[in-house]
Amino acid sequence: MTKHPSTITVQQSFPEPRPTTNPYIVMLRDHLATTPGVAVRTFSWRGAILGRYDVFHAHWPEILVSGSSAPKRAVRQLLTLVLLARLALTRTPIVRTLHNLHRPSGISRVEHALLGLFERRTSFVIVLNEQTVPPAGVGAALIPHGHYRDWYARFPQRDAVSGRLSYFGLIRRYKGVDGLLRAFTALPGSEHSLRVAGRPSSDELAAELRGLAEDDDRIDLSLEFLSDAELVDVARQGELVVLPYREMHNSGGALAALSVDRPVLVPSNAVNERLSAEVGPGWVVQYEGELDAADLERALRVVSDPSRSSSPDLSARDWDLSGELHLAAYRSALGDDRPDASGSAARKSDVRAI
Repeated sequence: MTKHPSTITVQQSFPEPRPTTNPYIVMLRDHLATTPGVAVRTFSWRGAILGRYDVFHAHWPEILVSGSSAPKRAVRQLLTLVLLARLALTRTPIVRTLHNLHRPSGISRVEHALLGLFERRTSFVIVLNEQTVPPAGVGAALIPHGHYRDWYARFPQRDAVSGRLSYFGLIRRYKGVDGLLRAFTALPGSEHSLRVAGRPSSDELAAELRGLAEDDDRIDLSLEFLSDAELVDVARQGELVVLPYREMHNSGGALAALSVDRPVLVPSNAVNERLSAEVGPGWVVQYEGELDAADLERALRVVSDPSRSSSPDLSARDWDLSGELHLAAYRSALGDDRPDASGSAARKSDVRAI
């Protein structure tokens, strides 16, 4: 297919997806590729430094400056400097999606310095919810995190097990799975059960979780990586998915659960309050402070209400809309008022500026 002269070529910061790649990245790549006016390039160092493109779109820039060994990390950090120099010399705008509020903890001074340089060179940001405050003096647009309905629909959709709670996904300290196990062991009743599935971030955390669960035969732990089919199975078997994160801002886990028609229990905050209002009553239940057994009992009562709709409303998170909004954001970053591939001039109102 011949590229239209006004098509914007976007260099993404993620490589060609693999089977274990975050579905958000795969769906973004696929929907941008079918959006008229956008040409998408996945990441390689050679392509990013020597290739021709109009916009560099970063997602988790800390990945660019990290590595599994000191030599690999040093090479990547040098290449990041070269890439930033290339972007500056060619005046190529950096668009960044703010998935997280803060830089990762425990990174080196060099990584902090490079990420600071990257942030200073960013000219436009995409936020996933209205509670994310963009950096001062930088253009910004709100593009909600897309749903996973189509992605997970190809897998078996089992019925829920009565009284079952579920947790799925990578297990890190901040996700509070230890607190969930403590709360559940204090929950009376043989009619309740808990399924926790996902790979812990360390052997020490895995051992701690096994110790917390060993005296309660209602708990089923599967401490290993989940395929997409397994994730859907774990989510769907619960009457309620519990995500007891100690820090929660943009939760793909909550959207994954809602995308397979399972309600979630999450910490109370402004982001989750808006999500609750968006998707409809009884789908996003919140709790205050440390999770306890009373919170679990209350949430199970809420989601058992027969007046709850059969599915949450995720219409605002349609991926076709997301593709169009990303194109508008790229055009805004470029200050581009040329006609697009359909012959229509880009409009700043296409981007929900914040």
